[in-house]
Amino acid sequence: MSTSPSSPPDARQRRTILVTVCVALMAVIASVSGLNVAQPDLAIAFDASQSTILWIINIYTLSLAALLLPLGAIGDRLGRKPMLLAGLTLFGVASAVAGLAPSSGVMLAARLLSGVGAAMIMPITLAVITSTFPEEERGRAIGVWTGVAGGGGILGMFLSAALVDVASWRWLFVLPVVLVAVALAMTLRSVPDSRERSGHSFDTVGALTSVVAVVGLIFVLQEGPERGWNAPVTLLSLVVGVLAAVAFVAWELRRRDASLLDVRLFRERGPAGGSVTLLTVFGVQAGIFVVLFPFFQAVLGWSGLLSTLALMPMAVLMMLASGLAPKLAARVGSRATMAAGIALASAGLALMAALVSVGGGYLSVLPGMLAMGTGMGLSMTPSTEAITGALPRERQGVASALNDVTREFGTALGVALLGALLSAGYRGAIGSRLDGVPRGAADTAREGVANAVEVAPATGPHARALVRAARESFVDGWQQAMWAGVAVMAALFLYIVLRGPRAQDAAVADSAGKQPEPVA
Repeated sequence: MSTSPSSPPDARQRRTILVTVCVALMAVIASVSGLNVAQPDLAIAFDASQSTILWIINIYTLSLAALLLPLGAIGDRLGRKPMLLAGLTLFGVASAVAGLAPSSGVMLAARLLSGVGAAMIMPITLAVITSTFPEEERGRAIGVWTGVAGGGGILGMFLSAALVDVASWRWLFVLPVVLVAVALAMTLRSVPDSRERSGHSFDTVGALTSVVAVVGLIFVLQEGPERGWNAPVTLLSLVVGVLAAVAFVAWELRRRDASLLDVRLFRERGPAGGSVTLLTVFGVQAGIFVVLFPFFQAVLGWSGLLSTLALMPMAVLMMLASGLAPKLAARVGSRATMAAGIALASAGLALMAALVSVGGGYLSVLPGMLAMGTGMGLSMTPSTEAITGALPRERQGVASALNDVTREFGTALGVALLGALLSAGYRGAIGSRLDGVPRGAADTAREGVANAVEVAPATGPHARALVRAARESFVDGWQQAMWAGVAVMAALFLYIVLRGPRAQDAAVADSAGKQPEPVA
């Protein structure tokens, strides 16, 4: 049972509600990637090691991902509007503290609390849409939300790079604070409250095991490349994460209708296909950024601001395609729309792998980026609808949190795997190109293309050859990572064609409390 406003919002109020939740979402998304452009500045300001800087960046994502499911469920029970207001307040205060932080310890604490606030905000923004908008408008509203979620990170990186260039890293936190202030004012005025009246007690065991599972597995993906995949702490985290995930699934199956997340949903085409698609697509997107930034900066020699500006065409097409996807899905069905988007994104990866070259510059990767952005936009919206449509309206906080957790896992997985493939391909290619280069400089060059470019002037007559060798080796590693991405996307395409959401799933799932029939 759920409670909601006695009179549903009219069309004008719904537009205001959509703008409100998208402003709140933008604050959260921009803070995920914003600090990446300021790593050198943070290291100097706090006299901190690279490991500490990475923790300042990653602890936000870690706390966000770990708390999404429990806080989404609490928001369903306590009320979505109070949870959104509390999350915005905590997030805004923590962001302000981070901008004024005098030490790395204060910064770490502020980023941790920012992640907690973000975990209160993010699932509620989508839950407000799915519990407020009527069926005929819900797809378009979700399309706008997914466009902001997908393209907002790139826009946030661009604005962050601009602020770092013209001011200082501390100004990075002005944008989220301003967005939070706007979202708070608009939420108080326009967002209706709704909540679940559950006959079951809160699933505390499920909440705790989900937190441990997410922390363990995300930690492995974030720290594995830095500490080593065979490091004791990495292996321990993997074991703890896997055991907690198994315990979570077993407990949720036992709790059945009283569970935090009914894992039986994944026997159905909609939530299974939507989750797998979002996991893969966001993983590939994150992996693409791992490849594109060093290409723009170390291979083409561009600044951080120009590099982020170069990603904007991809972000714009992603946001436009996210808005187009509901109309296309209404005509040809969700499965066909998802499959078309996946195929187009896969073609974009293939174009980048086939056309990239040092001499070709930006134009050698632009066609692939445009195809990727369009394909991802087409696939994200119906995937999100497939997940949120699988749960009744009174549990949309949990449904939205599942959607967000899937995105965060995909991002971490993509960065770890495609980044590892790029590094392995680079090291394998540059080894035979270092003949004659002094041993110390050669060892430094093997660490990465940016290291090679930095050490090249110290090698005297070998400088130009070393830079050329590093850039060509990076392109070799790039191609290896891109073709691996093509293979993954091709497998996803076949899965969606064979097991994607059926046309009747959406209609069945829209009945509050009623879920699609399991697939035999």
